[in-house]
Amino acid sequence: MPAFSRFTPLFESLPSTVPFVGPEALERRRQQTVLARIGANENGFGPAPSVLAAMAAAAEDTWKYADPENFDLKSGLAAHLGCKPENIAVGEGIDSLLGQIVRMVIEPGMGVVTSLGAYPTFNFHVVGHGGRLLTTPYLNDKEDLQGLLDLVRKENAPLVYFANPDNPMGSWWDAESVLRFARALPETTLLILDEAYCETAPQGTQPDIGSLIDQPNVMRTRTFSKAYGLAGARVGYVITSAENARGFDKIRNHFGMSRVSVAAALAALTDQVYLQQVIERIADSRERISAIGRTNGLLPLASATNFVAIDCGSDGDHARRIVDGLLEHGVFIRMPGVAPLNRCIRISAGTAEDMALLESALPQVLKTL
Repeated sequence: MPAFSRFTPLFESLPSTVPFVGPEALERRRQQTVLARIGANENGFGPAPSVLAAMAAAAEDTWKYADPENFDLKSGLAAHLGCKPENIAVGEGIDSLLGQIVRMVIEPGMGVVTSLGAYPTFNFHVVGHGGRLLTTPYLNDKEDLQGLLDLVRKENAPLVYFANPDNPMGSWWDAESVLRFARALPETTLLILDEAYCETAPQGTQPDIGSLIDQPNVMRTRTFSKAYGLAGARVGYVITSAENARGFDKIRNHFGMSRVSVAAALAALTDQVYLQQVIERIADSRERISAIGRTNGLLPLASATNFVAIDCGSDGDHARRIVDGLLEHGVFIRMPGVAPLNRCIRISAGTAEDMALLESALPQVLKTL
């Protein structure tokens, strides 16, 4: 007689998994310290001193719940972006918001379109809600907008995910191409336009806020985790129509935000001078990573993010040996998970000390392959 289960068949069918293995887990497994943490696309330059001061001050009130309506943060974001507070929904990082959006749209068996090899955490949420992943390959290491559109139309998919700039390859489309794609989608298809790396992208990459704000089948997701250096604070937001934004109140965790995180985000918005300094440091680090790759006979790809994908000229097994070899030297990086993208390694921007460790370790690793 089969064992009784109090859980749903969908839940029972899911594997227990973590989409990304963190450097902490690698340290535990290998009993080895990570010296250069340049694999998780964090901002190793950290938040502004003004942000750290705001967090310290807010910690005194951490016994209080944060405002469940997120009024101050929505107002601050609206002023910064040039939209209305009612066009914004706030959540515990983009990852949490992606799960909520999938829950809004997807019932078991429904098809969801994305690029093969794109953000694994989105796929995790789709599968967790019983959706069917429908993927189209990258084209020339870039998300294929026409391929995504064709697959949406073929499958009559209710949800499509597209990141601009893209993770894991760092590629990007210009704003006009993004607008054409969004406007060509059926009105029955919701677009998640993930703009996590928008601050580090070239001018003209993101459509103006007003250009999509009233299009009801578009939700734009952004974060304080990357350029603002607040990955550990978990602050993300959605820019969308007022009706869509109100919809999050049906399912979100109303007390999911911490007072310290909200204070950090508000302070970060006011210190745009520091943000521009960090963006410049990220750009310099990208150049350094690319130069290190070229010096070692590898091919760095152009990037609009805070990381660089480097073509190692072989296959996924070869790239994995480089990733593992660098970890033996205390250098933590990652790689794409799906062929042919997995011929590359992916290295996050980091400090001069991080880059020195990478520059020293990479040729030693390559000599052993």
